[in-house]
Amino acid sequence: MSSSADTLPSPLHPESSGGARAPASDTEERLLLDYQQRGALGAREELVHRMLPLTKRLAGRYRHTGESQDDLEQVACLGLIKAIDRYDPDVGSFVRYAVPNIMGELKRHFRDKGWGMRVPRSMQERFLRVNEAINVLSGELGRSPTPRDLARHTGLKIEDVVEALELSTAYSPAALDAPFTGAEDGDRTLGDSLGAEDPGYAAVDLGQAVTPAFRALPAREQTIIKLRFMDDLTQSEIAERVGVSQMHVSRLLRRSLDRLGAAAAGGEAESAIAR
Repeated sequence: MSSSADTLPSPLHPESSGGARAPASDTEERLLLDYQQRGALGAREELVHRMLPLTKRLAGRYRHTGESQDDLEQVACLGLIKAIDRYDPDVGSFVRYAVPNIMGELKRHFRDKGWGMRVPRSMQERFLRVNEAINVLSGELGRSPTPRDLARHTGLKIEDVVEALELSTAYSPAALDAPFTGAEDGDRTLGDSLGAEDPGYAAVDLGQAVTPAFRALPAREQTIIKLRFMDDLTQSEIAERVGVSQMHVSRLLRRSLDRLGAAAAGGEAESAIAR
């Protein structure tokens, strides 16, 4: 993430009458020197106070995540303090040094402490990237950006943008015992609205496995299987319907089920029939 002090108005960079950015004031420079050279904690405290508008502005980039703004500002302020403690004048402007440190602290907060569910690092980064784009584009467009707007701005595919937008539910997942919206009695919870697993799904896979073997059975054996397991007839009733003895029905059922079982276990339908 590229952040530049030139694009972030702050107490250290007031607008001059000519429209150019003025260098850091002597006051901030003096505070930095007082803290670094003499360990004056009061100087660090005053510097932090003077730069609070910057930390609030950077924390505001993540206001669409659902995280408390107060918490975000505290995390940003922690990043500022760390930047003050680690700053080396040889690296250049303090603001240019502080901004990526503050943003890094915010990212670590989201990565390590913010997520209510385990989410891969790459998806977390994509979520933050899209969230920042929402903040930027909302100001530029004067409206909420569409997924296509976000994809164009971030360089991501539209489906990746949509996936990142949906991650907000993983960041702050709702509790299953939370009240269900729209429940008339007020006692229904979100967990009550979740459906149970349909046992029919397992039958779909099983059906795909045995269908070729079933179709390869002789017509009479197909009829017996249907009468037994679809029409729920007894072996005696099937014997009367088909015109064979009950014992013969039993043998045909056993042989057919063995073949179907072999197919369901992973054998080829043709080889199961040939055995």
